[in-house]
Amino acid sequence: MLKFQNTELAFKLRSDEELKSARFLFSSISNPYLVRFGSKAALWALRLGLPINGLIRKTVFRQFCGGECIRSCTPVIERMYARGVQSILDYSAEGKSGEDDLDNTHSIILQTIEFAREHPGVPLAVFKPSGLGPSAIWTAVSAGQTLNADQEKQWGRAKERIRTLCRAAHEAKVPLMFDAEESWMQKAMDELCLEMMQTFNKERPIVFNTLQMYRHDRLEYLKELDSISQRDGFHIGLKIVRGAYMEKEREHALKKGIASPIQADKASTDKDYNEACTFMAERLDRFALVAGSHNEKSAQLLADLLISRGQKDTDRVYFSQLYGMSDHISFNLAAAGFKVVKYLPFGPIREVMPYLIRRAEENTSVGGQSGRELQLISEELRRRKG
Repeated sequence: MLKFQNTELAFKLRSDEELKSARFLFSSISNPYLVRFGSKAALWALRLGLPINGLIRKTVFRQFCGGECIRSCTPVIERMYARGVQSILDYSAEGKSGEDDLDNTHSIILQTIEFAREHPGVPLAVFKPSGLGPSAIWTAVSAGQTLNADQEKQWGRAKERIRTLCRAAHEAKVPLMFDAEESWMQKAMDELCLEMMQTFNKERPIVFNTLQMYRHDRLEYLKELDSISQRDGFHIGLKIVRGAYMEKEREHALKKGIASPIQADKASTDKDYNEACTFMAERLDRFALVAGSHNEKSAQLLADLLISRGQKDTDRVYFSQLYGMSDHISFNLAAAGFKVVKYLPFGPIREVMPYLIRRAEENTSVGGQSGRELQLISEELRRRKG
């Protein structure tokens, strides 16, 4: 059994001051009322141009982000790499829809691919499709709507941006992940991602999709992909996660009067998550897996399977957690010899605030997450006092 409770190993890179700051932060975001008020107040202050960047930088930004630009993330990347944990540079500016903004995001993702080509501490790249084309166009295409002339142009530009990224990733031999979005946008993304896999994954898994297993149809979709890949002769890359938009999905289904795509309960999500990881880990001749999870049982299950198959150090499987969370999983897995990668968000503070608010809200709503972080941080601080 892996010793996920080894806090000395988990927090080796964190100073006492950093741990105390993290303890205060997780204690604060365990209060849903404080999160709701603080989020609104921070957005309000930023809109008014009030000088709160310094406060945000020293607290929630420092905990969950690597820096404001790619190069400023380098010290964090190298510190973690020295302890066996790699990074995925995640440009986390959200809510952009103007063509200039979309082109700028495209340019930054290209830079992350080039950085990954050069730096051994960054084995993969990632992008959000809604950062390269307006959310409305993904929704329209997913719904099978007839596009007008302007929409056709938007759709063409979105597809071309993504093709350019996939081509650059293929040439650099850097795996590139489509991040997941809400279900009403996902169909168009799945179809485009499959097209990119069929084009660029002939020799190795370069293009990855992301499956959110809180959707009850994703395990079936995974097995359909497997059949297509065997028929067409290409590798499949997938990041498997539990999911990030559950409440929005349920509210959307209720509003539209349609069946919810979300599993009936958490146990069903856990079952499908573990089954998906097992299915892929048993077929690494044609699959590559990024197992995104903050769940110790799922990490142990996958680790045991890789050990039993003699594939502990395979470069076809990465365990993945978010930066600033679940260090007890990340660093203990890395110390045991597994491939581990942290999602390392970056971007200007004003532009990553929606991401940071979502992190705070998820820590509030996910049962036990903030409590578990607090428990481990407190244990380590007590251990250091002797």
